[in-house]
Amino acid sequence: MELREYVNLLRKWLWLILVTTVSAAIIAFFVSRGQTPIYQATATVLINQARSPVRGTEYADILTSERVARTYAELLKGWPVLEEAVRKMGFTQEFRELQKAYQLSVSITPIRDTQLINLQVQANDPALAAELANTLPEVFKGVNQARQRERFETTRKELQAELAAVEKDIVATQEAIAQLSESQSAEDKAQVSRLQSALRRYEATYNSLLNSLAELRLTEAQATDNVVLATPAQPPKNPVRPRVLFNTLLAAIVGAMLAVGVAFLIEYLDDTVKTPDDVRAVSGLPTLAAVVELEADTPQQRLVALTAPRSPEAEAYRVLRTNLQFSSLDKPLRALMVTSAGPGEGKSTTATNLAVVFAQAGSRVLLVDADLRRPSIHRLLQVPNNTGLTTALLQVGNRPEDFVQATAQQNLSALTTGPIPPNPAELLGSARMHDLLTHLKERYDLVVVDSPPVLAVADATILSNQADGVLMVVSAGETRFEMLAQALERLTGVGSRPLGVVLNKLTPDSGGSYYYYYYASQYHSGDGADGGAAPPSAGNGKLRRLRSPKPSGQATT
Repeated sequence: MELREYVNLLRKWLWLILVTTVSAAIIAFFVSRGQTPIYQATATVLINQARSPVRGTEYADILTSERVARTYAELLKGWPVLEEAVRKMGFTQEFRELQKAYQLSVSITPIRDTQLINLQVQANDPALAAELANTLPEVFKGVNQARQRERFETTRKELQAELAAVEKDIVATQEAIAQLSESQSAEDKAQVSRLQSALRRYEATYNSLLNSLAELRLTEAQATDNVVLATPAQPPKNPVRPRVLFNTLLAAIVGAMLAVGVAFLIEYLDDTVKTPDDVRAVSGLPTLAAVVELEADTPQQRLVALTAPRSPEAEAYRVLRTNLQFSSLDKPLRALMVTSAGPGEGKSTTATNLAVVFAQAGSRVLLVDADLRRPSIHRLLQVPNNTGLTTALLQVGNRPEDFVQATAQQNLSALTTGPIPPNPAELLGSARMHDLLTHLKERYDLVVVDSPPVLAVADATILSNQADGVLMVVSAGETRFEMLAQALERLTGVGSRPLGVVLNKLTPDSGGSYYYYYYASQYHSGDGADGGAAPPSAGNGKLRRLRSPKPSGQATT
């Protein structure tokens, strides 16, 4: 897809992009304005890691301190610390209840390459946010110290138990020595000597245990990490959210991106013919003319070749006339069938305007309405439909010219359908129909046959091999690729000769606006060529255009 196609696509769906963008921005603005303001209080906490008394400061200690800071960042927002903090602040509710009531949230972020952590508390009450941010480090410090004291509790109890036992042995030994010291017997003196030796051992053990207990207390004091509130939090004055302007802009951007994505998805899934490139890719046929959407309130106003001969729309049919003449240089075009894949694509309007411009160029033209199911030529040309093609086919004694009617355009005659028969396909495929067309081609320079849609009924397929060429009318943005391919397959299957395609009902948003501006700028002239001066009702020959299509704006047959 070329850049120009992307631009045309965005231009086509500009209304959707604008509506989605504005709607998303408005919704985000009012939703943000309706939200409760949330305030954020921030405190900075310093983590001083305890170091071993036997080592100095090393780089490994710094890395360990950073890991400890990250660990404490997770422990600080744990439920035990949060519950203890709200109790210390004087609340009787649990933290979960306060979290719902005040929209509380706690986030902790370690500062890279430091031993600092940022503690952020958000709430709809600025004072509460600041108080909780300052209380959490204090509570965590006490919890952390208690947790670290538990590490030495077992060793402390063991040392104290051993001290008590040794002290008990010392007292017992001293009492025994006191009892035996009054005796003068050699045996008692020997026993006293042994007890004094044991007493000295007990005293040495006691002193050693006292030293171990003192060292344990020192180690415990040195091994306790210190949590310091470096920067206390202050009650914030301005809320951190909702950010009305940011949310509005973000919603607008997301809305625009979503609309663009939807537009591209719709275009990707759209399998309708919109441009001459699509026509050539599907059918291999040239686009002989591109006709814009005609806005008309009555069938007669769709005859732009008569009502507005100076308009770009009428010029498009003259371009079609020229292209048809060049496409049939090798084989003279005496009978041209105009059809479409499905109903409502504008084939009758195309056939009538084409017949008019051929007549304006001086050719003797007969317009035959062969749509024996939904005739419309008589309404476009404002002629009666009491007799016509069916009458000519059934009344063998009369000449076909007896049922041909003159029109308001010089050199243009019309053979309407006449009464609607019960068996259209049989009539159109009869030998009488073949003879009638052969006779009419000898009487007129060009016979334009308006046939039913190819895929709707078999009538067009039957008629196609009796004409010198077939002109397909394709409604831009409505006819699907598959429909056009099937219609052409049916026509070529019976030996007909498709000459080209008329891309009909173009709008500035249908992908073919380039052709509209081409006709408007290059072929629009004011000399009334091929049509003389415009009739009074035509004004300056300009029709209403560049609006969205209306259901009644184009031929439906």
